[in-house]
Amino acid sequence: MATDTIDIKVCLGTSGNAAGGEEVLRLFKHHVSEQGIEAQVGKRCEYTKVGCRGFCSKDVLVDVIANGSRTTYQSVRPIMVERIVREHLLGGTPIAEWTTKEDYAAFNAKQYKIVLGPCGDIDPESIDDYLKMNGYRAARKAMTKMTPDAVVDGVAKSGLRGRGGSGFLTGEKWRTCRSQPERTKYIICNVGEVNRSLAEGNPHSIIEGLLIGGYAIGAVKGYIYIRERYHLSVERLRSAITQARERQFLGKNLFGSGFDFDIEFSFGTEAFICGEETALMESIEGKRAMPRVRPPFPAFEGLYGKPTVINNAETFSNIPLIIGMGADWYASIGTEESKGTKVFTLSGKVRNNGLVEIPMGMSARSSTASGAASKETGRSRRCRWAGPPAASSPCPSSTWASITRACARSGASWARAAWWCSTRTTASSRSPGSTWSSCSASPAASARPAAWAPSGCWSF
Repeated sequence: MATDTIDIKVCLGTSGNAAGGEEVLRLFKHHVSEQGIEAQVGKRCEYTKVGCRGFCSKDVLVDVIANGSRTTYQSVRPIMVERIVREHLLGGTPIAEWTTKEDYAAFNAKQYKIVLGPCGDIDPESIDDYLKMNGYRAARKAMTKMTPDAVVDGVAKSGLRGRGGSGFLTGEKWRTCRSQPERTKYIICNVGEVNRSLAEGNPHSIIEGLLIGGYAIGAVKGYIYIRERYHLSVERLRSAITQARERQFLGKNLFGSGFDFDIEFSFGTEAFICGEETALMESIEGKRAMPRVRPPFPAFEGLYGKPTVINNAETFSNIPLIIGMGADWYASIGTEESKGTKVFTLSGKVRNNGLVEIPMGMSARSSTASGAASKETGRSRRCRWAGPPAASSPCPSSTWASITRACARSGASWARAAWWCSTRTTASSRSPGSTWSSCSASPAASARPAAWAPSGCWSF
């Protein structure tokens, strides 16, 4: 085995750290050095709670890549490292009983990772890794080959809806803000609980999306609003912003376009109400976080009384793909009314909990089928939507609504997305004819382009 071609990647997200990822990585470095193996030991899968590739139930995940062949180990503990080094790295034979099994393939089978794709494959603390996958190329394209109006038109044409709550069309929000005559404008990225995996795994995609958005609406400054207790997210984002400034992706006269833009942190309180956009702006201004009366809406009068755009981290992470790959490419994913993909969490009494990214239009049953069978019995699941208003529904129902904009119209907030599953057989909190079942099912998701790979979606 040619040991100089070995790459070791260890999950060091929140979930991976909790499962002992730091010690696993330390021991790989120790044993590789002790054995004289010249292997590159990297950090991978910067997810929150869900660990490597969203498969948190089997953390710590470790990838050993040799000669183009990838072997993934699951539930790796520090005591297991020496044997992996000895038998796999030196002996060339993977340890079959420790590698991922059929449930890992099933968990990923229906996913389509365009936003989460780079997470777990690149080092989130290295801007060079992001640049190797064509990072900041979309920002360069926007500022050197496109007008701000063209950027807004592209986002509108893509059909992207905000992932932070109501599912409002992102392009329309940006166009409204851009059209305001006020010269001073702001753009804000809200990094909430469900966005931590992106902040930890691919922070530069958030920064690039915020940068493109700032250019599109003519903002003088961007803000990242985040709870300070999200220590790893804050650390990775802060490091990414510093690196972006050093490479002149933030600052003055970006890409020679004459556009100046920088990003500032604003740390939020532990109040749930701070997820509401006007309360969030009150918090940034140093006031008590209380919602404002609307209208006026933030696009007209927002932060410090100036026109403001607020989107969450997942929304901004889609922007480089839309500008780089094109609006038509993005619009080919999902349904007629809801384009692209959505990141969800699966939790509760399930066989495999974790983080998934699926095309809009996939049914709730399909999205949970691979991971949400009961741990003990494998019985049919009952799933509860964790966005307001909470509702539960038996997964096997053929009339169970697809995950679409229709849910948002009927009152369910698909963007605050989590499924909590159980094997309860009591009646649903909503009857079959209420909100869930009355959401009209969307057309089947369109044929998907190739899933993410270093030479896939990001190769523009």
